[in-house]
Amino acid sequence: MPDYDDDLRLAHALADAADEVTTARFRALDLKVETKPDMTPVSEADTATEQAIRALLKEHRPDDAILGEEYGLVGSGPRRWVVDPIDGTKNYVRGVPVWATLISLMEEDEDGRFRPVVGVVSAPALGRRWWATEGGGAYAGGSLAEESRIGVSKVATLADASFAYSSLGGWEEQGRLPGFLDLTRACWRTRAYGDFWPYMMVAEGALDLCAEPELNLWDMAAIAIVVTEAGGRFTSLDGVDGVHGGNAAASNALLHDEMLAYLGRTA
Repeated sequence: MPDYDDDLRLAHALADAADEVTTARFRALDLKVETKPDMTPVSEADTATEQAIRALLKEHRPDDAILGEEYGLVGSGPRRWVVDPIDGTKNYVRGVPVWATLISLMEEDEDGRFRPVVGVVSAPALGRRWWATEGGGAYAGGSLAEESRIGVSKVATLADASFAYSSLGGWEEQGRLPGFLDLTRACWRTRAYGDFWPYMMVAEGALDLCAEPELNLWDMAAIAIVVTEAGGRFTSLDGVDGVHGGNAAASNALLHDEMLAYLGRTA
């Protein structure tokens, strides 16, 4: 099994640098916000954070490629850092403290597909950070020096399960709303936490299921390895393991197939 300790330490250093930028501008009255072509917001903090991460990677991992939400793919090769500078920008610009920087190192498989091998999710406004390495387990805490291992729940029936999602709109647009609503009725509790947070709560065992109908690679790479190393399962809505499906379903693994059966219904 490869040793990713040095990469994990670097990922934490990248997250520390990101936290300095994001916390300094959070709730700033003069924060500049623009609208991207896909009609989603981007703040000056998003771009500054990604720039800070890219500068450190250029210094410490000059041979690795970088894929970021704001500046795309630079470089090539079998190792690729994937960065979402602020996951939850809509929360960030409104002063809601549920946002995080997502950092993942992905490596190329023999079939040419990239898989996450290191992931760090840093949510400084919540005072929380989660991380994982392939084969090394998943952890949470304030830093590497304050880590505690985390694991998914043992809930085995939907009637006892907590299910989280982001919003209703995407499910309706994809024609998956009927099955989605049936799933919410089958579960004990539902909440619309959104973004990275429900996946981390699945990894910690506070939630049992979560799903989103439309995501990008930078939304998923870091959170997926945390979920799977915590003992959970992370797939597309079609049930394909990994982060390349354009959407996501995460669970404690015990309830995964039942969740997918509901979310696959369109009538």
